[in-house]
Amino acid sequence: MNFQLPGESLERSQVLFPIVFLSISLGSSFARAQQPVALAQAWQEPQDPASPNPQATTPSAQDPTQPKAAPDPKADADKKSPTIESPKPKIEPEEEGVQTKRILWIIPNYRSVSANTYLPPQSFKEKFWLATQDSFDYSAFIYAGIFAGTGMAGKSEPDFGQGAAGYGIYFAHTFADDTVENYMVEAVVPTLTKEDPRYYTLGHGGFFKRSGYALSRLLITRTDSGKRTVNVSEVVGAGAASGIGNLYYPSNQNQFVKTYQRWLSQMLQDGFGNLAKEFWPDVNRALFHSKY
Repeated sequence: MNFQLPGESLERSQVLFPIVFLSISLGSSFARAQQPVALAQAWQEPQDPASPNPQATTPSAQDPTQPKAAPDPKADADKKSPTIESPKPKIEPEEEGVQTKRILWIIPNYRSVSANTYLPPQSFKEKFWLATQDSFDYSAFIYAGIFAGTGMAGKSEPDFGQGAAGYGIYFAHTFADDTVENYMVEAVVPTLTKEDPRYYTLGHGGFFKRSGYALSRLLITRTDSGKRTVNVSEVVGAGAASGIGNLYYPSNQNQFVKTYQRWLSQMLQDGFGNLAKEFWPDVNRALFHSKY
């Protein structure tokens, strides 16, 4: 065992105590001195330009030397007022000169073209079918019956006789005249001359202007290309049909006079038909409110 004297132990404690106290004091002083330096460095350290700066986005952080952008009144007006679409113009259908397939529900009106309408040219097949519709429509038999009765009453052909038998002969000849004339005027001759056999409605103007236009279509028509030309189809076609009629009419009469009479009669009927076609849209609109 080592024995220490009481005086020796006291001397060591007296030496260690001041050393420990001095170390603690220096450590705390050094820590307090480092804290202001770190704060000063953090305050003086430049900020990273890539990092977001909330003060730069605020209006107070703007550079006073930079000019302010002038407000756009148009943009402000667009934001304040709602967008209003301009109304589209309403297109009303053309009411003048609108043709229907029939006149008074009976008379065929297939050849009529509404006003301000332009159609492509017809082929021979289409022209032939147009003539067929006009010739064998149920109204064609009514039409022939009326003219047969008129002819018999006027004794236009004395050789046909009277009564039911005479009326039958009148009817057969009248129906043959109309059928041959339709095919010659609407199909055969227009195909050879490249003319349009349809009636193009004028649809506007006064009564005399439109009447003159309708009657003039007997002498003036359109080509398949849309140009104006002499209506050879009507004049020559009706004359040819009248000449063909000599094959089935009695030969004991003046053939030239009878041919001329039939030709003139066909021309007058077609002229009256043009007048009916021209003014039928007006009658239909005024009396029937365009229902037919």
